[in-house]
Amino acid sequence: MLSSRLANAENRMQHPSTPPPDPDSLRSALTQVIDPEVGMNIVDLGLVYEIRIAAERIEVDITMTTPACPMSSMIAEQAREVIMADVAASTEVIVNLVWDPPWDASMMSDRAREHFGWR
Repeated sequence: MLSSRLANAENRMQHPSTPPPDPDSLRSALTQVIDPEVGMNIVDLGLVYEIRIAAERIEVDITMTTPACPMSSMIAEQAREVIMADVAASTEVIVNLVWDPPWDASMMSDRAREHFGWR
């Protein structure tokens, strides 16, 4: 995975006018970000709320399962790095930590619910 991310970063430097990705490809990339407290990716956990793509700017709203999450800064930074590996070097990437709406277990994917035995 890391070698793929390095190859993407190298490609961005050689081709700075790479078109912006679509929200689905970014959501797919964000599955690489794992919440270490529960061992599940942030997409399946339902922590990725919104992805906004504009010319040379990508904004992602994420949340945590609780405002007291000690890993929130680390997870947000990893999300930013994963997105940056897939976009042009000139693209500004902003990851916002939001609390509205509050997260609840109904936001998880079926895969995550199965993982936790909540089916």
